[in-house]
Amino acid sequence: MTTKILIENLKIFAFHGVLPEEKILGTNYILNVEIQADLEKASESDELKDTINYAEINDILHNEMAIPSQLLEHVIGRIINKTKNKFPQISFIKVKLTKTNPPMKGEMDGVSVEIEKRF
Repeated sequence: MTTKILIENLKIFAFHGVLPEEKILGTNYILNVEIQADLEKASESDELKDTINYAEINDILHNEMAIPSQLLEHVIGRIINKTKNKFPQISFIKVKLTKTNPPMKGEMDGVSVEIEKRF
């Protein structure tokens, strides 16, 4: 059995970017995370210890977003590593991070980087 846990459109204000003003002004970011694991035991036991606690994943996301980085890829890499270390039963993770107000010409909803990793 494969179970998916999805965290969808989590908005966090943070200070990532290469330009100096990005580290001073900050902007909103949107996180989407998909995690897959065999959580059949939790479907039978109804015990938190048998699943992946998505509240703890939310804490990881907030903690890693609070660390300023130049590259979104670096932020995502930290999120993937911390999440997998905390929950070794994860078999797949995908993280999409969107900068909603990138300092570029043109009107857009944002610029995203998405990384997925299979274990």
